[in-house]
Formats: sequence, C-alpha cells, structure tokens
Amino acid sequence: MEKFQTLTSTCVPLPIENVDTDQIIPARFLKATDKEGFGDNLFADWRYDKEGNPKPDFILNNPIYKGTILVAGKNFGSGSSREHAAWAVTGYGFRAVVSSYFADIFKNNSLNNGLLPVVVSPEFLSELFENIHSNPQNTVTIDLENQTITNNATGNSETFEINTYKKECLQKGLDDIDYLLSKKDKIEEYEKNRMYFGS
Repeated sequence: MEKFQTLTSTCVPLPIENVDTDQIIPARFLKATDKEGFGDNLFADWRYDKEGNPKPDFILNNPIYKGTILVAGKNFGSGSSREHAAWAVTGYGFRAVVSSYFADIFKNNSLNNGLLPVVVSPEFLSELFENIHSNPQNTVTIDLENQTITNNATGNSETFEINTYKKECLQKGLDDIDYLLSKKDKIEEYEKNRMYFGS
C-alpha cells in the first residue's frame, strides 16, 4: 500500500446520509476475487444509467469536483460487511473519506486497505460542504502523524482518533500481512527462545 503521511487535496462532496455498502458497490459486482476494476463501479447505480452512460447530475461525473478526499454525509458505509466497498473507494483514487460517522465494519475495512476514514464533528462537516460547494478549488489537509484535519478555506482544524496499530500501518504502507513480515526477525527470535526455554 502507498504510505500515508500528510495529504492536501481538493475534495469530492457527497452530502448524502446513510450511504450503505450496496450503494457504494452494488452486489452484482462482487464476483471478482481481486481488487482490480472496482473503482470503475463505485456508486454504479447512481453514476450510470441503464445503458451504462454517465449521469451528468451525479457528483463523480461533474468535472468541477476532483481530488483524493471524499467528503460524505453521516453514517457512511452502513449495511453489509463487504470489503469490496473499501476496494471500490480506493480503486477510484480516494485516499481518505471524511464523515461525521462511519459504520464500524466499513471503517475497519478501509484501514485494512490503505483508506483513511476521518471522523469530524457535524459542524466541521457542514462547514466543509459549504466551502467545497462555494469553491471546488478549496483544499483540505489531513496530517496523520498529528491526527489533524484542516479546512484550508477557513483555517479551522479538528483532531481525529485512529487505532495506534492501524496508524503505524498506514504511515509505513503496510497491510496486516506486510506488518507481520516486517517483524519476521523478532518473531523468529521469539520462537527460538520459546523452544529453548520449553525444552
């Protein structure tokens, strides 16, 4: 995974509450067993008509809004536990999602796949939506080390919580398996000592 340190980007606003995983990636796309191509079908039913043509009124089809940060409404990622939802968001190119609340399973799946979910207050979220809509060129900075998010249009910042282990994995660009492999020497040393003292 790509290392996550500090991210400054314009944002894509999705001010819709209770977006569930079936809306993020519809069930008919879940047959694939790897992550390739899921970004093409992110929000597919909202993004395309029945003939597969882009719907001009959906935010991802609006060229005005671009960036690697998705700003979403409250309760993003509810519903089923499909990891494919996180695959779709990252596959599209987003590196972080900002909301006032995330479903726990989606939040964990995101962290496992290099996507940073940032929880902010409802007031801060509302301010972000307002500033993004008034000027799509406004940017947001997410500082993972200091666990802060800053609305660069106003200078306002908030801190956010993240599991210490997942923070380290994101900073080093490691998934769970990569993390274990990075500790291979220590694990082998522990096993040798365990065998020695256990004999």
